[in-house]
This record gives sequence, structure tokens and C-alpha cells, in this order.
Amino acid sequence: MRESLNRFPRLAASVLLGTVCSVGSLASASEQAPPLRLATFQADVTPPVGGHPLIWVTPVATVEDPLLAKGVVLEQGERRFVLCAVDWCGLCNSSHTLFREKLAAAVETDVSRVAVHCVHQHTAPYTDGDAQRLLDRCENPPKYVDFEFLDEVTDRVAAAAREAVAHMEPFDTVGLGRAKVDRVASSRRIPTGDGKIIGRMSGTTDPKLQALPEGRIDPLLKTVTLARGGEPLVRMHFYATHPQSFYGDPRACSDVPGFARRRLEEKEGVFHIYFTGCSGDVAMGKYNDRTRRARDELTDRLYAGMEAAAAATRYVPAERLRWQAVPVRFPERTDAGNTLEDNRAKMTSPEGNVVARIRAATRVAFTERIDRPIDVNLLEIGPARVLLLPGECMIEFQLYAQDLKPEEFVAVAAYGDLGPGYICTEASFAEGGYEPSASRAGKESEAVLKEAIRKLLAP
Repeated sequence: MRESLNRFPRLAASVLLGTVCSVGSLASASEQAPPLRLATFQADVTPPVGGHPLIWVTPVATVEDPLLAKGVVLEQGERRFVLCAVDWCGLCNSSHTLFREKLAAAVETDVSRVAVHCVHQHTAPYTDGDAQRLLDRCENPPKYVDFEFLDEVTDRVAAAAREAVAHMEPFDTVGLGRAKVDRVASSRRIPTGDGKIIGRMSGTTDPKLQALPEGRIDPLLKTVTLARGGEPLVRMHFYATHPQSFYGDPRACSDVPGFARRRLEEKEGVFHIYFTGCSGDVAMGKYNDRTRRARDELTDRLYAGMEAAAAATRYVPAERLRWQAVPVRFPERTDAGNTLEDNRAKMTSPEGNVVARIRAATRVAFTERIDRPIDVNLLEIGPARVLLLPGECMIEFQLYAQDLKPEEFVAVAAYGDLGPGYICTEASFAEGGYEPSASRAGKESEAVLKEAIRKLLAP
């Protein structure tokens, strides 16, 4: 699959396989499926005070709440699969690959069967080692990646996974739960009716912005529970909103989803993992005035949704695991101000703004790796379908996926490899606003990603 990548021209964005590559465990009707087993793991991934910075270069001054990597190893027969959610803002390019490779080695599986996703709190690191290596070749380079820490923290996560597989336990049922989350998510892009939008970000004290409607969101939180004899062993939650109630100060914190996750875990005595869905244009802004009271209320409401989805869980036989992949290559930006040459000029400017130089370096890093495809994955656990997407996808992609299978249970996790940054709809580039301006991938990305999703869900 990967040895022939040079056949694809650099400027042609495409879904690289005409058919889905399935690497799952399947049994024919005449043979009994191998038993299912799982193990959970957890590791602290909090940077030390004064060490590896939070997004982008904010040094950690205090740890309000530890950042965690939480994952599950699934096994059927000789095949193992890993799902891991990390309380970081983002992992890009080779930094994302580093997590996957070390996890794969730790549990003795192929890296293609390992999915690592960030929860995307902005009180956590956003890390692109490729961008730092580019900056290191420039005059007066900004420092925003501590490679020694990155090696140490990935070793820590891998060690936790390695220890977990020594204690695999059987599961036989999968639970499907869903519940509406009240007054948490709201659109960051409110249409004005003239082809433009009003932007409303993660927090606001402007009463006019607070009064605008919620807009286009997915109000449902979905929960996948793996159980034995109806007794839950692990719950995985999927909900689409930017997860930060605050950002920009030096507190490391797992924020609203971390608080809610821990509270329900302590109540149930069950391992919980939280994945952020397609939230590129969804945030808490309508309901978040950046106060501590607002954060507590948002936590309570998200917790209530998680608790309700767990309570509504319907258990069915798990029977099989199936893992599918479609490798895709996203297009590069070629519009004025966003070309490779434009970004190299910003990156190399020795007196330029530090954050602007880092952002430019992430764009150069993505463009330089553009011939190396990114996998879009689908994990099926019995009737549960879990779609695993790269980038900071707009809500359109989650709703599109669910519309392809309206009668089935489809949960979506985004924020895998964040190399492409925002993955936007083509229309958003004409509408303007923050999201398309921050995308490292071209406007044709909508068609590329939707085709991959269609191949996985509606072959």
C-alpha cells in the first residue's frame, strides 16, 4: 500500500484506494469467531512546570488538573487494535506517528491498527516536531517542542499499554447509548444570509453573540460500552464541541471533558475514555462567559449527557471486530498568502512574531509531507461503528457520516493526525471566518474526506 506512493502527483488530492483495505478479524459463517479481549491503560502526559509549553509557547506555571492519555487495546484472535485519546490540543505529522509507533510496538501490532486522537483542550500542548525541525534550521528559531520530553512521554504511554496487555480480559457484549447534551455546544459560524458568517468562538461576554441561536451542531453524545455479561468494563464517549472553557494562561488542565470524565468514572468504577467529534466550527461560546461558574455549569451539563447515555445503553452481542482504512491525501493551499513560499518566508523571518513563525512552520511541514497519506479508519465492534478522522473537521463531516447510515449507530472521533489543521467545507472558504484561514489544506478537502467516509460507511 505504501511502497508505491511516488506514483501520485504532488498536487493531486485524492482518495488513494479504489477499495477499502480491511484488516479486521472476521469469521465465516461456518467457523466460530475467536474470543474478544480487552485491556485499558492510562498515563500522565502533563508537561513539567516550565517545560514543554502549552499551545503555542505558553510555559506551564501550574497544573490545575493532570493531562492523561487513556486508551483501550482490543484483541480478537491474533489481531490487536488500539484506541487512545490524549488530553493534548494536537499532535501533527511525525509527532502523531511517534505515539502510534510506540503504542504499536508496545502491544505487538501493526501501526496501521493504532488510532491516537487528541481531546483538543487548549490548556495543553499542540505539538509538531516536523515544524520544530524546520524552525531549527532558521535564524533565531522559536522553541516550542521539547524532543526529550516528547520521547519521555511517549515511552510512558507505551509502557502503560505494554503493562495492560499482560492483563487482557474477555468481553462479549457491546453497549450502544446516546443522549442529548443540553446547552453546551454552539456553532462558531452563524450565517448572516448574504453568504457570510458571524463568528462566535469558545467564549464571549458579548450579549449579542450570546443571544444568537445555537446554530448547526450535533446535540447527541454517543457512548460505546464494552462489557462482559452486561457488566461494563470500559465506556467510550463521543461528543462534538471544542472542549475548552478557557485558554491562553499557563494552567495545564483537562478542562470540561476531563472533569466530567473523572466524575463519572469515580461514580461508576468503570474506565472512561472521551473523544472529541467534528468540532472545527463548534464550541461552547454561546454558554461560556469565561467565568468559573460557567465552566462548572458546562461540566455539569456534559456530565449529565454522559451519565444519561450510559444509563440508556442497550447491550447486544459483540461477536466480531473489524478495522478498515482508506488512505487519503489532502490538497495543499495555493491561494495568495498561503502558498509554500509565503509560509517559508514567514517561518524564516528572524524578527517575526514567534507564534506566527510557528504557525507558518506547521504549514510548511504539512505541505512537505503531503505525498504521505493519512488514514481514515472505521472500527466496527458488533453493530457499533466508530469513524476515526484526522484533522480539525467541521461538523458537516460528522453529520454527513451519520446521514449515510441513519438507522445505524455511528460515533465519530476527529483530531487524529492534525497535520492538515482544519478540514473545512468548500463553501466556508468563500464565507470567510477563522476556520478556513487557519486550514493548512485546500478547499478541495471536503470532497476528498467525504469520499473516504463514503467508501468506509457505504461501500
